[in-house]
Amino acid sequence: MAIGRSEQVESELDAMIERRARQKDPDEENQLWRESVRRYNTRRREEIRVAWCECHQAQAARHRGVLEALIADNEEKARKTLAAEDRGGRGLLRCAAPR
Repeated sequence: MAIGRSEQVESELDAMIERRARQKDPDEENQLWRESVRRYNTRRREEIRVAWCECHQAQAARHRGVLEALIADNEEKARKTLAAEDRGGRGLLRCAAPR
């Protein structure tokens, strides 16, 4: 009878060990979750940083286009104004050289 009981106890111990091995350690699971969140946040911050960089570059390009067009328009108006004065127009003031 002692042999049967010891085999039963051993069987119960094996089952308990197997159950514990299948269970996830809450501390380890929490650690893995925190690491996953940290990696996600790092990746997301980088994505946002790149998106803002692209946004600023695109905005600078739009400003550059508008400003270049404004500069060209003003230079053309200045040229026409000087040309009208040279043809005997009523221009009383000379346009100062651009700085």
